[in-house]
Order: sequence, then structure tokens, then C-alpha cells
Amino acid sequence: MNKVLPNVEAAVALVPDEATIMMGGFGLCGIPENLIRALRARGTKRLTLISNNAGVDEFGLGMLLRSRQVKKMISTYVGENKEFERQFLSGEIEVELVPQGTFSERIRAGGAGIGGFFTPTGYGTLVAEGKETRVIDGKPYVFEPPLRADFAFVKAWKGDRVGNLVYRRTARNFNPMMATAARVTIAEVEELVEPGQIDPEHVVTPGIFVQHIVRGTTYEKRIEKRTVRNA
Repeated sequence: MNKVLPNVEAAVALVPDEATIMMGGFGLCGIPENLIRALRARGTKRLTLISNNAGVDEFGLGMLLRSRQVKKMISTYVGENKEFERQFLSGEIEVELVPQGTFSERIRAGGAGIGGFFTPTGYGTLVAEGKETRVIDGKPYVFEPPLRADFAFVKAWKGDRVGNLVYRRTARNFNPMMATAARVTIAEVEELVEPGQIDPEHVVTPGIFVQHIVRGTTYEKRIEKRTVRNA
């Protein structure tokens, strides 16, 4: 079985308007840069994006926000993007802010086929408005539903032609979970190898969770905030 697509343009051609997409990455680390650029170029509209953050103004998901291709963001942290802030405050985009731990667990639940869970996080706050609450062992909890998507765009360091993936360092963030929680997972990799060239003990995402794989060609790998000390 060969799951390799010829290029990222062929990958994003699979995504229709109105789709819900999980986007791997933490800050600017481990994001599917090439798939995001191709999606912007294709102009797919009215997307719902599920991502830890919204990128920065000119990079990452910020490019899709600036081109007005996003109708809704489900995120945990969006403070580095002025265009996102402007759209949010003006009511141009729908936003669902989720505590980061809850966000992670909702994705994991979606991938595991779990129908939701109770968490103490957010009880008594705006996060809990309209949600079921329950007292368990004397402690109040809020019910959170799973997160699932039509597509997941994940970024891995290395993958083989049947979709087995290996991540590198911090890029192993939300990518593995998101790969399990979408109907169609498209993996962008830096290195594409033949089956058998990845040690099975090193595989993080088994190929059963990946429908398509594509090799990225250009990476900026920007640093979100560079901190240096005075000489």
C-alpha cells in the first residue's frame, strides 16, 4: 500500500469548503508549514480550525486568518496574533477557547472513541456555562465532549510510504493525538523512506491512523519568540 501523494497541492485538494481541520503544532513548532501554505494558495473557505494556537500574523495559521479563510477557531492560546484579535473583537470570527489540558484530553477522547469526560477545570467559570456539571467524591466537575475533525494535518520528521510516523523533539506535541481523531489524516514529513527503514520501536503514530502522506519541501521553522542575553 502506497499512501504517498505527489505534492501538498494534491493533499489540500482533498479538503472542501466548510471542512473542520485539526492542525498539529505547539506555537510555531511542529506545524505543517507546507500544507498550510498550499491551503492558503488554494483558497479553501469557511474552515473550522482546531489548533493549540493561531500562529502569528504572517506565519502558520495566521496566514489563513489574514486571507479570511477561517470561520471558527477552537484553540487554547491566541495571544500572538493581532489579526486574530482584531477579527475576534469585531465579531468576524467565531472562537471557542478551551483550557489547554482540557483541549488535549478532548482530542485524545475523540481518537479513543470516548464519549466525553468530567474535569474540574473550568468549573464555576465561563468555560462551564451551558455544560453538564456533576459532583464526584465531593468535588464539582464539568462535562467536556470529545473533539473530532474531518481532517488532521500533522507534521512529522520522518515517515514511510504506509504512513508510520516519527516525530522529532518538541514537534511531538499535539500531532500524535490529532492523527487519531480525524476522519482523514494527512501527514507532512521532512523525510520520506521505504517501509522497513523505520525501527518499529521508534514509530509514534502507526500507519493505520494515516490515510495520506506527503513530503514537505521548504521549511522556515521560525522561532516564535527569540530570547537572547546581553553580551
